[in-house]
Amino acid sequence: MLDQRQNYWLLLLITLSTSGCFSGGSYVPVRAAGERSTGAAKHHVVRKGDTLYSVAFRYGLDYKLIAEANNIDPPYTIYLNQKLALAKTKSRRAVQATKLRQKTVTRKSAGVTKNGRLSKSQSAKINWRWPVDGVVVNGFALSGKVNKGVDIRGRLGESVGSAADGVVVYAGSGLRGYGKLVIVKHSDRFLSAYGHNQAILVKEGDKVKSGQVVAKIGSSGPNHEMLHFEIRKNGKPEDPLIYLPSR
Repeated sequence: MLDQRQNYWLLLLITLSTSGCFSGGSYVPVRAAGERSTGAAKHHVVRKGDTLYSVAFRYGLDYKLIAEANNIDPPYTIYLNQKLALAKTKSRRAVQATKLRQKTVTRKSAGVTKNGRLSKSQSAKINWRWPVDGVVVNGFALSGKVNKGVDIRGRLGESVGSAADGVVVYAGSGLRGYGKLVIVKHSDRFLSAYGHNQAILVKEGDKVKSGQVVAKIGSSGPNHEMLHFEIRKNGKPEDPLIYLPSR
């Protein structure tokens, strides 16, 4: 009789503890769009539409370091399904062998000469300008609610201008959390990015002047017509307000 009671209470305890897993238990939070996972990735497999610049942008890395780690020379051609190391490796034989096995869909990173540099005029001091005239509704933050740039209020379909002279090195929608995205290279160190667009009006390889329209403002949700704007220095996000003229 005593054994039966012990078995009863043990069974009841197990039932109550397991039922908590299916009702009212802790939830798994969803990462903010565009935010990197906690564990740093070591490799990236090239997808359709990727460029070396977009891969570097995805992981917050300097494109030059990825190129060096994978023995990729200007104009930084990458291949569909190529496995890219995101850090330096001791041996490059495996990387070279992988490149030989690649078949089609060659992607040359636009806007780079044979020596991998922009023209002298493009490499000079950058004169930044605001891409749109709206007010900043979400500021730069690398902790808490992460925002790797600024969100600028605008009107749906409003023109987005390049923040400085440069070359378009990515135009597409392959980066999660950015929607239709344009990335412009201004120098060997600086890139700017324009996200959540309704339409992209440039293509990779286009040279753009400061203020030239590159996209049209879209939205990141209902009643959220805005431009997401970033400035990256050596692959790392910087507060755009440090560089943009005061107004």
